[in-house]
Amino acid sequence: MNHSKLILTLLCLTLSTLAPAEEYEIVTEEWAPYNYQENNKLTGMATEIVKAIMAVTADDFKVVVLPSMRTTHVLNTRPKTIMYSMFRTAERESLYKWVGPIAQESIHAYQLASTPRPVSSLEQLLSAPQITTRHAGLVPEVLQAQGFNNLDKSAATSRQLYRMLLAGRTEIIVGDTDAGVAYYSRRLNIAPGTLREVPVELYRASLYIAFSLDTDDKLVAAWASALEQLRATGTLERIQRRYEQP
Repeated sequence: MNHSKLILTLLCLTLSTLAPAEEYEIVTEEWAPYNYQENNKLTGMATEIVKAIMAVTADDFKVVVLPSMRTTHVLNTRPKTIMYSMFRTAERESLYKWVGPIAQESIHAYQLASTPRPVSSLEQLLSAPQITTRHAGLVPEVLQAQGFNNLDKSAATSRQLYRMLLAGRTEIIVGDTDAGVAYYSRRLNIAPGTLREVPVELYRASLYIAFSLDTDDKLVAAWASALEQLRATGTLERIQRRYEQP
């Protein structure tokens, strides 16, 4: 074997042992009505938007559903990772690349409409004996930052929140966006007029698609362009409307 052939053989052997280039992967969590599984199928407002974007860009990235706290960890540690849905906050701004907004959402407290003690102000919420929320996540973090020292963080899921309220185990809950409350009201057969929205907006933010910082800027730009196409044609609004109806 001459010298040139030896070099070529060694080069081929080296290339064959290299790990394949890491592919882009999308991660999400169970968070209705934006991303959730129904009949073993991933669906939701944000899921439909992401699929519509990939139909425009001709991408076919794998989507993995992970536990809530795991999604952000994977986004922070795995190269070429995309996550939806995520609130774009000042604290998170420099950590990721962003495409959106895919929705604008508000969070309110809720009571039973039959409550003998209706709450109507932030001061009343702050001084309430107990406000029940989920054990972890953005909502309890936001409430604590606003000075709420009366949080009962015993609910593991959103469903548990509503069941506790309906059973009289708590008088006030905070856990979901307005679209989320509409979704769970349908899923749990809560009759219209049963829940009372406290007229205090506790949090308002935009939902985005987040990309790990190593993501190619061309990919981010292509997704942003595709989202604007969906917005211009009315597709985005039609998807949102389907999930925001009570």
